[in-house]
Amino acid sequence: MPEPTVVEATVADPTVVAADYFQSYSVVGLLAVVGVLFVAVAFGAGRLLRPVVPTPEKLLTYECGVDPVGEGWAHTQVRYYVYAFLYVIFAVDSIFLFPWATVFAAPGYGATTLVEMFIFLGFLAVGLLYAYKKGVLAWT
Repeated sequence: MPEPTVVEATVADPTVVAADYFQSYSVVGLLAVVGVLFVAVAFGAGRLLRPVVPTPEKLLTYECGVDPVGEGWAHTQVRYYVYAFLYVIFAVDSIFLFPWATVFAAPGYGATTLVEMFIFLGFLAVGLLYAYKKGVLAWT
């Protein structure tokens, strides 16, 4: 009878694991450095190649072909911006609901993701309640 062979458990060397981990991030870091250098070279080339001839007409504020008259301060209604910000906030937050629904459907994540999403929706509800109490949502 042949002797039983002992299978040795292979334990990954921590230095090899760390090297693989940081190697994957070094590609991202290198890409970020190349992107920053590309932008820096483009801005530097633009600064060196553009003509610089300031005249009073070029330094004058220009909007839609109308010469500026009066002061630059104008009254605007803030409520439009508030509604826009609220829309963006809730639109972006609703985008997070779709990946959550995908994870929620995966086996083993049901209760945890359900609790996390109710906490997330609770924060949204508190923000909406705060905006309502401050009178931000009243169209006057």
